[in-house]
Amino acid sequence: MAAHKVVHATLRGGPSVVKEIVMGATLGLFAGGLWKMHHWNEQRKTKAFYDLLEKGEISVVAAAVE
Repeated sequence: MAAHKVVHATLRGGPSVVKEIVMGATLGLFAGGLWKMHHWNEQRKTKAFYDLLEKGEISVVAAAVE
């Protein structure tokens, strides 16, 4: 019986814990920034809606159609 050679993956330099933490923190901050920008945009639209409602320029009651 011929023995087969098994090729194993070798880690060159090994995993860097600090690099993983920095990459994770960077991705987390980026995603958090996008979420916060989305939140601010929704908040701006809501404020604009209530400002128009208070001025009487818009109404939430549908007009009766006859």
